[in-house]
Amino acid sequence: MSRKLIAVIVRGVSMEPTYRDGDRVLARRGHSPVVGQVVVVEIPTGSPVGTGGWMIKRVVAVAGDPVPRDRADALADVPEDRVPAGKIVLVGDNPAASYDSRTAGYFRTDRVLGIAIRRLAP
Repeated sequence: MSRKLIAVIVRGVSMEPTYRDGDRVLARRGHSPVVGQVVVVEIPTGSPVGTGGWMIKRVVAVAGDPVPRDRADALADVPEDRVPAGKIVLVGDNPAASYDSRTAGYFRTDRVLGIAIRRLAP
C-alpha cells in the first residue's frame, strides 16, 4: 500500500520565491495535476541536474491544452498543436535557475509523484 501523502524537501532555488532551498512540502499522490498547481516530478534520465531524484515545478499545460510555445523554447518546433496524452509542461518559478520544459520539453505524467498541497513547518 502506498502512502497518499508524502513530505519532500526542496533542493535548489528553481522554485523561488514560492519555495526555498530546504523547505519541506507535503504532496498528495493519486490526483491528476491541473494548470497552476505545483507538482513533485521525477528528474528525467540524462538530465543535466542528475537522475533518480525528484524536483518541484509548476504546471503550465496538461494533455489537450494548446502547446505553450511562448513559455517553453524547447517546444517551439514540435509538430502538434496540443499537449499529447501522457505529457505535461512544467516550469520553475525562477527561470534563471530552473531545469524544466523551457529546455527539456515535455515531462511524462506517469513520473509525477504528487501535487504539492502545502509547506510544512520547519
